[in-house]
Amino acid sequence: MEARQLVTGFNHSGVVVQDLQRMIDFYCDVLGLEVLREVDSIAPAEGDHTGIPDAKRKLVFVGKPGDHHQLELVCYLSPKPNDGHLHHHQYGSSHVCFNVADLQDMYESLPSRGLRFITEPKYRTTPEGARIGICYALDPEGNYLEFLERTEPAE
Repeated sequence: MEARQLVTGFNHSGVVVQDLQRMIDFYCDVLGLEVLREVDSIAPAEGDHTGIPDAKRKLVFVGKPGDHHQLELVCYLSPKPNDGHLHHHQYGSSHVCFNVADLQDMYESLPSRGLRFITEPKYRTTPEGARIGICYALDPEGNYLEFLERTEPAE
């Protein structure tokens, strides 16, 4: 039986935030992304695609122009979300991974700008000779972020 192609690619990842302006400032001013678009979303009384009746949200999409993947910052004006975060090893938790050019420089320079690293950079070499560096951090509201540097071997 031939498999159907159901997923054709990525569009965006979303994260619910409390202080929208603080998070826009972080993702744009600290990580260098740009606001790509903003949406005021008001669900009807019966609910919309989120299944939450009367939900009022402000959506801000950040990313790099021309990149196909965006990060959607979702701020619920009503109903207000519950406080607290899932620990990153719990079912339902999530993280966003960013490609970076210089992981060590980022690790050393960004704590002063509000990025809280929870691991130091860890490096390994793939069987093909690529060097991979990875570390995890938390954004200002405690959402998990992964940063990945990949350097291909010289030919």
